[in-house]
Amino acid sequence: MSRTFSRDDTRRLAVVLAEVAQSVVMPRFRNLPPEAIRSKGSPHNLVTDADEEAERQIFARLARLHPGAVLIGEEASERNPALLNMLVDADLAFIVDPIDGTRNYVMGLPLFGMMIAACHRGEVIAGVIYDPVCRDAAIAVRGEGAWMAREDGAMTQLAVAKAAPLQDMECMIDSKSLPKDLRDMANSRLSAFARNTSLHCAAHEYRMAASGHCHVLLYNKLHPWDHAAGWLLHQEAGGYSAHFDGSPYKPTHRDGGLLIAPDKASWEEVRKLLLVDRRQGSRQAL
Repeated sequence: MSRTFSRDDTRRLAVVLAEVAQSVVMPRFRNLPPEAIRSKGSPHNLVTDADEEAERQIFARLARLHPGAVLIGEEASERNPALLNMLVDADLAFIVDPIDGTRNYVMGLPLFGMMIAACHRGEVIAGVIYDPVCRDAAIAVRGEGAWMAREDGAMTQLAVAKAAPLQDMECMIDSKSLPKDLRDMANSRLSAFARNTSLHCAAHEYRMAASGHCHVLLYNKLHPWDHAAGWLLHQEAGGYSAHFDGSPYKPTHRDGGLLIAPDKASWEEVRKLLLVDRRQGSRQAL
């Protein structure tokens, strides 16, 4: 991989999200009329006027900063799924989630985020997860680490939690989208952990894992706007992740699950606990 993306370039992505958060997202928070909220095939999968306008505004700013870059957003991809195929060959592409945790946003919960990942030929090279409520950004540049950037300019290096025994691990495990047999098996073993919860917002779950406040994340659905920026953030904060079969994650992969842990030994231990049928001695079919 030859293309680089500098820290300054990545900070400018954070500025883009901050500007759109203040002009579009926050003015509509707790201020959305019913007609501004729609379902995308499920009552739990929502889109709002704020999502769509924020994505348009982010795209406009990215196009000015990086003319010719491929722009892939959650809402644009809903209308044109073929956009995702452009990730493989694009010299520079941006994957945008204008509001992650839209259901929280609609319910008035201040637990939602905005994400951009920069990619080069299918590889994530930079990522930003912005919190519009606290106005800070978790930022990662491939090969250069991850840090939290506050609105006042203060910077704090991010580091994942230290490895711990299973009974001391705090987890955010999204089992609802697993195949039923695997879901039932994984759910029956969650009591092995100290705590398992869900924020219903991948943006904040990745921020928590990258800053050392939880040990394990598990996802089955792999829409790139939900995971590309967060995966890099966790990776650059010193963590380990892979698909359920142990192969490396890429934003071009749309299935195979994703398990995230402090290190490879922890990953193996959690995988064995949650994804291996002890009666058969092998991983359950996904």
